[in-house]
Amino acid sequence: EALARKRRVLPLMLDGDHLVIAMADPLDVYAVDDVGIAARRPVKAVVAVESEVETGIGRAYGMGAAAQAVLGDVEEEEAPAPAPAEEAEGVDDAPVVRLVNLILTQALKDRASDIHIEPEEEDLRVRYRIDGAMQQVMTLPKTVQAALTSRVKILSRLNITERRLPQDGAFELALDDRRIDFRVSTLPTLHGERLVLRLLDKTRGLLTLEQLGLEARARRRYESLIRQPYGIILVTGPTGSGKTTTLVSTLALLNSAEKAILTIEDPVEYQLPGVSHIQVNTRSGLTFAAGLRSIVRQNPDIIMVGEIRDVESAEIAIHASLTGHLVLTTLHTNDAPSALTRLADMGIEPFLTASAVIGVASQRLVRLLCPSCKQVAPIPKDIVTWLQSEVKDPLPPAEFRRAVGCGQCRHTGYQGRSAILEVLVMTEPLRKRVLAHASA
Repeated sequence: EALARKRRVLPLMLDGDHLVIAMADPLDVYAVDDVGIAARRPVKAVVAVESEVETGIGRAYGMGAAAQAVLGDVEEEEAPAPAPAEEAEGVDDAPVVRLVNLILTQALKDRASDIHIEPEEEDLRVRYRIDGAMQQVMTLPKTVQAALTSRVKILSRLNITERRLPQDGAFELALDDRRIDFRVSTLPTLHGERLVLRLLDKTRGLLTLEQLGLEARARRRYESLIRQPYGIILVTGPTGSGKTTTLVSTLALLNSAEKAILTIEDPVEYQLPGVSHIQVNTRSGLTFAAGLRSIVRQNPDIIMVGEIRDVESAEIAIHASLTGHLVLTTLHTNDAPSALTRLADMGIEPFLTASAVIGVASQRLVRLLCPSCKQVAPIPKDIVTWLQSEVKDPLPPAEFRRAVGCGQCRHTGYQGRSAILEVLVMTEPLRKRVLAHASA
């Protein structure tokens, strides 16, 4: 790090045996020689804008330097004893507090959706999930594991003495003048408790369906579905594919003074004015099924169910859609047609599925090329061959771009994500196939 800052060089990658570095002046032989001696391998220098090199160095080493500044203090302290959350949160100057705040703040700056704190045999690994991909940001000594885990548990109001069972919690912090929700999951592993924190920026404006990046034709088909007065719409996809964001954006579009909208979720991630949000609480008996029964008696126009988890809640949601309500919900399936067979697997009669479901939208999030460094490149032959086999019409002229990597994107070549939607409309021929128990 000291050499990178002194010589203003940024290591990029290994090209065979050569270390590729970015620098504003690749003709500076003294800097290149110094890096080669330190790396013990030949160096290949590429030219880059000086400001981008500085930004890249800051991103690559900034957190590490800041972490090292507090690690010594953390290691000198013993793991904190069990204490009330109110007392622990007041000790803002404790080294472990500064370390945790550093991890949280940097995750926010890097636009991370999740923080993974993973114990290993000899150290503690910290990784961020950025634009859907995992990136390692620091490695901490094993000696800080107990203090760091206890601090996160205290923030989340979890039992810090319970290390044998998984726990779930949440907390809210003000970071950089923004209110951020953190959902916390702990899991006992062979080398200690693994922590995952999901970030939800409550101050970030809600995206519209158009801003989600949906292709125009798919968006029009989806919007025609949600304008129906009744029926059930299923949004499917794996965990982290943006299903909840799409549903909330849908509610924002449909929300008006003439509509009564209720949601039941676990947890409630976004709050919309004019919409009644219900938080599932299984300890008190408020399950998805119990909440849905009560919602139907509240005279709603639109119901949003965070997830169909069992046959009971599926049956209630379907019956609600058959009695004049528009129901929006999610399922975990790989594609749109599989949602219909998934309902059959759960025990829902095909005639109910055919009558209630008006459409299915299967969603994925794909990474976008970094606008600062993407480059025009020839279209790979294998992609051209695949497109020609899949598309009947002649391929129109197109410009292909490839990922490069720069300081703005942490040298990944990607920045941000966009949603891709597959929309399946329940037509009469499809209803007949559902009634005939056709497979996906």
